[in-house]
Amino acid sequence: MHPAGLGQKLEPCGVFSCCYLSLCFYLLLRSNNICKMSRIKTDVLVLGSGIAGLTFAIKTARKHPKHRILVLTKTEEGESNTRYAQGGVAAVWNLEKDNFEKHVADTLDAGDGLCDEAIVRIVVEEGPQRVQEIIDWGARFDKEKGSDDYDLAREGGHSEHRILHYKDLTGWEIQRTLMEEAKKYPNIEVLEHFFALDLITQHHLGHMVIRVTPGIECYGCYALNKQNGEIDTILARATVLCTGGGGQVYKATINPVIATGDGVAMVYRAKGRVENMEFMQFHPTSLFNPAGKTHRFLVSEAVRGFGGVLKTEEGEEFMQHYDERLSLAPRDIVARAIDSEMKKRGTECMYLDCRHLDKEGFIAHFPTIYEKCLSLGIDPFQQMIPVVPACHYMCGGIMVDAMGQSSVARLYAAGECTSTGLHGANRLASNSLLEAMVFAHRIYLDLEGKLESWGFQDDIPDWNAEGTTEPPEMVLITQSIKELKDIMSYYVGIVRSNIRSKRALDRLYLLYQETEELYKTTTISPQLMELRNLITIAYLITRSASHRHESRGLHFTTDYPGQLPFIEHSVL
Repeated sequence: MHPAGLGQKLEPCGVFSCCYLSLCFYLLLRSNNICKMSRIKTDVLVLGSGIAGLTFAIKTARKHPKHRILVLTKTEEGESNTRYAQGGVAAVWNLEKDNFEKHVADTLDAGDGLCDEAIVRIVVEEGPQRVQEIIDWGARFDKEKGSDDYDLAREGGHSEHRILHYKDLTGWEIQRTLMEEAKKYPNIEVLEHFFALDLITQHHLGHMVIRVTPGIECYGCYALNKQNGEIDTILARATVLCTGGGGQVYKATINPVIATGDGVAMVYRAKGRVENMEFMQFHPTSLFNPAGKTHRFLVSEAVRGFGGVLKTEEGEEFMQHYDERLSLAPRDIVARAIDSEMKKRGTECMYLDCRHLDKEGFIAHFPTIYEKCLSLGIDPFQQMIPVVPACHYMCGGIMVDAMGQSSVARLYAAGECTSTGLHGANRLASNSLLEAMVFAHRIYLDLEGKLESWGFQDDIPDWNAEGTTEPPEMVLITQSIKELKDIMSYYVGIVRSNIRSKRALDRLYLLYQETEELYKTTTISPQLMELRNLITIAYLITRSASHRHESRGLHFTTDYPGQLPFIEHSVL
């Protein structure tokens, strides 16, 4: 029996398997370590090593050299959603042409009426300071040729050029910078290949905890050491979730395989507040691969900002039928437009025409995209680039306040796993990295003076794996993963309806029941836990979508094609 079964019924929870062989290897290792475990104490526990997690860790370590900051990542330190960000980070930089009011207005417009304007102003106005800090740490954003001025790009939904970038590898450059900076602080310890299983609360002391229980507190987490099979009890004064998104809930996604919604699922199981999960952003332009691979390659929005134009197979523009901003409309509009044109024409993709662009400039700005196209036999200056929407970003998530505090005491969150109020119903391009840095800084500020007053909860029981055995067949996990992705892709994708949501919920409940039975009776593996987590994410998306009786931003339903002004948040 696992500790999650102590005294309360879990609500539907999450999936994705990296590969069958890795699961077999893990179970072989695990079979010799079923009962081993250890206890770890740290002042601050950070789950996730992307831009939010490392930015927070660096600031805290520098300010408090005697505090131990423990960072867990379920793969290698450099593997995060941050690493795959192509476009850049949006910030008001050129004050002669741009200003905070323009950036605020663009963000509010993209969010389709659901942004928290106070939060938008905080992020926009504090953003340039946070960008300057990462530049000071060594980030090398591109500059204009022969100048010290930054080469600011423009992306969909932005009224000005304000995107700082490093070619089309901005995320990689930021991740490199943060990892090098973090090494300077001996009180930061990064543990790789540690999979966080569950947050520890009063529930694990035998108390009944429900979603309206006052004073829920987080004392750390249980984590699986994937290298030796041990399940460790990690106790912390404060815990910060920076676990990224859940794009692997869909068949076609630009997200890496690690994006399984672990943080959101853990908070939901811990009875924390989650909101606006219906707003899953589909990036309009992933590279269409006729071989049918589900992991998509992103063709950055910056390509359209550089002058790329969306067209049909016949070379006709079509965005004028959907928005006056044409190919530079916000992502939700462009993704639905492409989806609509594909369905009307019965085609598998639309096209991005770059044949008219400056070749030297294109290759300098987008070397990775150019090489990827060539590897598939596509010369962007001879042929149009085939594109199709793919799951990209989770705009809802763990509900936090202006300082990153969740509804659970001593538990903070930053980055894609959160719902801060910045994105509303649709994220403005390149606002995500900015948000992560701003909230990492605000959490660091909020913890000042609090850590010393928070002690450790020493009487937490160790993980109990008594009575569990190895799963009888790996297909029980791998097939459930495929089913989940099909359900979400066909029923809760870019276009939704009441009947699709009902079918999805019915099928998800069956998957939930089967997976929970497997969870109760078999030994823990990363793949099984990712399956549970993704089932939770799928349930939250679908349930939230079924509650929103309007079309707004990223949520479009054929049953309610118009907007209703009174629906503000879907809190679960």
